[in-house]
Amino acid sequence: MRLSLSCFVRPRLVRQFAASMLAFLLMTACIPAAYAQEKQPTLLVDVDHRPAMSLDGEWHSIIDPYGSGLYGFHGKLRTTDGYFMNATPKPDAPADYNFATSPTLKVPGDWNTQRPSLLYYEGPVWYEKDFTYHARPGTHVFLHIGAANYRSYVWVNTKKVCEHEGGFTPFDCEVTNVLKDGKNFVVIAVDSTRLADGVPTLQTDWWNYGGLTRDVSLVSVPEQFVDDYDLHLRRGTTTQIDGWVHVVDAPAGASVTVSIPEVKVQTTAQVSADGRAEFHLQAAGLELWSPSHPKLYRVLIRSGNDSLEDDMGFRTIDVRGTEILLNGKPIFLHGVSIHAEAPYRTGRAWSEQDVQTLLGWAHELGANYVRLAHYPHDQRMTRLADRMGILVWSEIPTYWAIEFDNPAVLAKCEQQLHEMIRRDRDKASVILWSVANETPNNPVRTKFLETLVADAHRLDPTRLVTAALLVRTQGMTEIVDDPLGQALDVIGTNEYIGWYGYKPADADNTVWKIAYQKPLIMSELGGGAVAGLHGPKTQMWTEEYQADLYRHQIVMLNHIPQLRGMSPWVLMDFRSPRRVLPGIQDGFNRKGLISDQGKKKMAFYVLQKAYKDNAVGKAQ
Repeated sequence: MRLSLSCFVRPRLVRQFAASMLAFLLMTACIPAAYAQEKQPTLLVDVDHRPAMSLDGEWHSIIDPYGSGLYGFHGKLRTTDGYFMNATPKPDAPADYNFATSPTLKVPGDWNTQRPSLLYYEGPVWYEKDFTYHARPGTHVFLHIGAANYRSYVWVNTKKVCEHEGGFTPFDCEVTNVLKDGKNFVVIAVDSTRLADGVPTLQTDWWNYGGLTRDVSLVSVPEQFVDDYDLHLRRGTTTQIDGWVHVVDAPAGASVTVSIPEVKVQTTAQVSADGRAEFHLQAAGLELWSPSHPKLYRVLIRSGNDSLEDDMGFRTIDVRGTEILLNGKPIFLHGVSIHAEAPYRTGRAWSEQDVQTLLGWAHELGANYVRLAHYPHDQRMTRLADRMGILVWSEIPTYWAIEFDNPAVLAKCEQQLHEMIRRDRDKASVILWSVANETPNNPVRTKFLETLVADAHRLDPTRLVTAALLVRTQGMTEIVDDPLGQALDVIGTNEYIGWYGYKPADADNTVWKIAYQKPLIMSELGGGAVAGLHGPKTQMWTEEYQADLYRHQIVMLNHIPQLRGMSPWVLMDFRSPRRVLPGIQDGFNRKGLISDQGKKKMAFYVLQKAYKDNAVGKAQ
């Protein structure tokens, strides 16, 4: 297909632009409380278990550094048409582009690591793919995008179908009425430009990988279909499963059946006027999910012509004083932090091989827990964590100093929190939702984050809520008294004694003062080393220095009575444009226990032995 654009801009009135932007806010669920009653867009759950037509592979692409396809030459945002997807140019107008002769990019994948010229590129890129589709009567069809960083604008057969903001959560565009029987094409503009009012904002410590970074597919469902559900083990029990199933467009009284064949459980309930059916199941003989026994059950959900299968584990997670309780028993989280950086090739991790390598290294380390920083990772990661028995901390990128005084930014955070929880609520491995990392301590920020904590508890009352807080230092005393701690179930805190200030041995004499009688996770700690660089343990950047730092950290951590977990920073070196020291960093954060090329550093083995010998932390 040859698509060309005539150079013209259709006028837009200011009031039309404002109305369009409000419609966008409502459509993408970036909705302040005043609009809470508005109908939410469909966001499908368990998509990876539904039949789908994959659109992954090679997509034609156009780099658009001036945003010419998004803005007219007078600077107005083109909200509906006149983009690079325009298939009906003016007669005799010159062609400015041609998707068919444009180079391709692989989807899923970031564009930065696919072409050397795009490594540092931030801005819009236009993707186009032709496909053949044969319509089936009585169905809804959704274009499912696992993630696209950061803002996305989507057309099918020249018709605008949706927009989305947020780089790490899925979204679904209904395309039922724009698909043709036969040949079709989809155009997606993805803009990775960092925004002052974005989430995350302008400053991060990871690479701003742009593009269609996760799977794209067409998903067909019946006219009445299950779009969301929640089944979980009731706290304090070992056999009582509670939950609900929501069915779109189901009349009140329609039946929904939930069954778990292996334990011979099946029950049917009727949906109420809001489309939700409540469930309470007794499952005698249920084997509880845990790191030592990651038992998953096949769960079947049926309503009318729709049916879904899921693989689910059942367990409880709770706190009691300073203890974290898994299935009613205290547990210590021996863990590690992980960025979604692809081993060996670098770039955004997304494939089954990527997640098997990363979680395989964590398992080899002896970890029973991982902190997936600083944004929701690909769903393959949480699926594999379920199968491997690795507990998960998952967070949204409320990172550093975002615009905490901006209601629109709060709405964006709430949207991303909602999308993260909705996607992974069925994963037994996920026990902690995190609402922030290293944010400044002030009343405006605290109120902002307390809102997110309350949202998380409302959306999912079965899990714990945390955040990675900063510490205050007074001499050799580290103080954790951030007022946000009052709202959290578990306190997370980051410290880099021996790296950013002090020497590794100073950790031995450091005293910790925690203002809250709650479980504490040392969510970050560590220091950098270049794999293969050796020298005295006093020389920074050597493997010996990093290993010595970990030895002293272990001494200190064992003197913190309420410590219930740790996730050192970080499993593997990852790209960061902030890290530019020539010959040492070269664009990588070198705090990994493993290099980006898979070489294990000395500190890996220090921590591995500590975890194996249970020499750090205990579940009291």
